[in-house]
Amino acid sequence: MAGTRSPPVAKKVEHAMHMFSDVRVDNYYWLRDDSRCDPDMLSYLRAENEYADSVMSGTKQFENQLFAEIRGRIKEDDISAPLRKGPYYYYKKNLLGKEYVQHCRRLIADNKAEPSVHDTMPTGPDAPPEHIILDENIKAQEHGYYRIGTFKVSPDHKLVAYAEDIKGDEIYAVHVIDSESLKPVGQPLKGVTCYLQWAGNDALVYVTMDEILRPDKAWLHKLGTEQSSDVCLYHEKDDMFSLDLYASESHKYIFVASESKTTRFVFSLDVSKPQDGLRVLTPRVDGIDSSVSHRGNHFFIQRRSSEFYNSEVVACLVDDPSKTTLLIPHRESVKIQEIQLFRDHLAVFEREQGLQKITVHRLPAEGQPLNSLQAGRSVSFVDPVYKVDSTESEFSSSVLRFCYSSLKTPPSVYDYDMDSGTSVIKKIDTVLGGFDASNYVTERKWVSAADGTQIPMSIVYNKNLAKLDGSDPCMLYGYGSYEISVDPYFKTSRLSLLDRGFIYVIAHVRGGGEMGRQWYENGKLLKKKNTFTDFIACAESLVELKYCSKEKLCVEGRSAGGLLMGAVLNMRPDLFKVVVAGVPFVDALTTMLDPTIPLTTSEWEEWGDPRKEEYYFYMKSYSPVDNVTAQNYPNILVTAGLNDPRVMYSEPAKFVAKLREMKTDNNLLLFKCELGAGHFSKSGRFEKLQEDAFKFAFMMKVLDMIPEYSQERL
Repeated sequence: MAGTRSPPVAKKVEHAMHMFSDVRVDNYYWLRDDSRCDPDMLSYLRAENEYADSVMSGTKQFENQLFAEIRGRIKEDDISAPLRKGPYYYYKKNLLGKEYVQHCRRLIADNKAEPSVHDTMPTGPDAPPEHIILDENIKAQEHGYYRIGTFKVSPDHKLVAYAEDIKGDEIYAVHVIDSESLKPVGQPLKGVTCYLQWAGNDALVYVTMDEILRPDKAWLHKLGTEQSSDVCLYHEKDDMFSLDLYASESHKYIFVASESKTTRFVFSLDVSKPQDGLRVLTPRVDGIDSSVSHRGNHFFIQRRSSEFYNSEVVACLVDDPSKTTLLIPHRESVKIQEIQLFRDHLAVFEREQGLQKITVHRLPAEGQPLNSLQAGRSVSFVDPVYKVDSTESEFSSSVLRFCYSSLKTPPSVYDYDMDSGTSVIKKIDTVLGGFDASNYVTERKWVSAADGTQIPMSIVYNKNLAKLDGSDPCMLYGYGSYEISVDPYFKTSRLSLLDRGFIYVIAHVRGGGEMGRQWYENGKLLKKKNTFTDFIACAESLVELKYCSKEKLCVEGRSAGGLLMGAVLNMRPDLFKVVVAGVPFVDALTTMLDPTIPLTTSEWEEWGDPRKEEYYFYMKSYSPVDNVTAQNYPNILVTAGLNDPRVMYSEPAKFVAKLREMKTDNNLLLFKCELGAGHFSKSGRFEKLQEDAFKFAFMMKVLDMIPEYSQERL
């Protein structure tokens, strides 16, 4: 790598940490500056960014080519599938060359007709005119970062409340505007989360955070009054718990939930009587997790416990929540992920053997008794592996809307008639540049983990390019935390890998939620190392099955998936050629010992509380920063965001500084820190693509896959 400057060297300031007769020395602890203003720290981050740019300068032309290729697949002027709500169709609109969306609506000419899967929004000259409620491009002009976290229309459609973040720190301001004149209504609510609901047409319920960014208070705000006079509906003082806020599909109740990683209980607020405050709906019982929906004179409750770990669904009368009727029993092999209620139907989103399902049940008329639900109607899907997301639907209709995609199928919005079983595609994302889904093959493979557990992998490749003889380059992605399922989804930029012969794989390791609640339980706390050994087993199997060789294997993970990357880097550095760790949680032990850091207290039920000796030494045995040693490491790209409230920028910064000090190889180690962004990187849709282009160029530089004409001589 001749011609580039030397890597930055962070200064060392000894910082000793004592616990349980154990001493850890962190020479880079000084890189943490909560004010994010320390000149030495900022100088080091800038030096790392400059070094990364210097190393990659010779491939800048190729990176720009990749960016143009990725952007060229996007239909830049497009609209989302219009959603019928009351007297309007609502939708988002992208414009040619613009980074952000417009929020729009059109009046429905014949609003008396019952919603149907065949409804289509008219757009011709005779159609009702388009009305732009909010143009994010105009708002974003004043800011380097801009994100709308919530956009909520009042029940009478006359007002809109939206939450905006202008730094990437996930601290929002809520603005209310008149949906027709677009004039502001009252003063913005400052320093709040994006949890926001209308309580009737003249009041809002919102949530604020404490000093460690834990959502801890729910408030009622009457439009036209000062924020300082708002009523606190509930204050959660237990720092292991955080608040959630959502509305019933019927729009008659708002639910405030308080949740830890194992326990969740719910309060209800009658929207017609917000002044009455919250009412306890499901009690606080350790180990019981409940979520609530409403229809008619019943609440529907999805409930999980250690006994019913994959959840059951029960119902109770609104006037007597203590007596419940079992509607859907717990099943060992089927996990209930969520339920969606309609006037006449219940849609249940489930998982079986790692694959998602939707089952629809017809309900008795409102007011009639509810009994155990018999087998419902299943929605069928075509790909061997895929992703299904619930989305907003009209409560009073028989139309269920969902979003479907797979590793080779672009995101597609369907309307499903729950009475007839008819599915109608309303929108499929256009992919330009000659994309043909039939060129790609998706597969599912099972791998034996170290303890014999079968781990599923989702695989995609271009059948015209992949040789499947061990010579193909491969990208393996992993996450494995918080019971989050990384389902096989479509990503346009990924085509730039597949169309260069890459095989792309998702390892559905334990700690995620793909295979049910137990899958998660067996990859957390004192079983966390299963996540890492599962991933290693998947990587080894890809080599054994001749999908790739070690010399062609690239791996990637973000956030808690970045912890996975850091752990497997230290455990098996010989197994990978390239490792990409995005905003990685790599200083796990030090962070979990400091309750002043955002998220720490609420995370003890995920990782363990290292103030207890057993957890301290277990976490120390895998925490990436604590396990960097003098050994050869593969080529590594690490990214961070200075304003990230979830993973402090200092964690990846310390990890990189220690790797630079300890590693014994000459492989590339690059660190890119966005100085004006947070956990989710830049905010513009094209800005994000630039990051993919940089990452892909780094991988292909290491794999020597960049065409000669694209390499500028230094």
